Amino acid sequence: MVTVVDHATAAVRDRALARLAARLGTEPVEAPASPLLAEAIRQVEAYFAGERRDFELPLDWSLISGFNRQVLRELESGVAFGAVVGYGDLARRVGQPGAAQAVGVAMGSNPLPVVVPCHRVVESDGGIGGFGGGLETKRKLLALEGVLPEPLF
Repeated sequence: MVTVVDHATAAVRDRALARLAARLGTEPVEAPASPLLAEAIRQVEAYFAGERRDFELPLDWSLISGFNRQVLRELESGVAFGAVVGYGDLARRVGQPGAAQAVGVAMGSNPLPVVVPCHRVVESDGGIGGFGGGLETKRKLLALEGVLPEPLF
């Protein structure tokens, strides 16, 4: 099980690890020498270098269930690099029209941001929406994918 905390200050990282420990029933360990983790790191670094658009990693969905799982799986498989989808549109894709707010909750439960691209979910009125890593991070990710212009400074 890999969890991405891409925007981690020490406090954010500690909270993410505590939540993961509670869900797993044991303390998580860091294993950067693991071949699976090394490959995940390689692919994420290539994404941020502009050399990768898609991730080819086996994802463990076992800690996510129900509606959140449906939404995140649809997002991961159905919203390509450089594209965005509205919260309501994503709700409709999983057969729950009118569940746009619940989609927002699902985005907040995403343990693999960037790999499962919750930054690609935006408001239907053109607003950027929220993001657990902060709006500036979301803007930078959308700029990296060509959806938004690069910030001037």
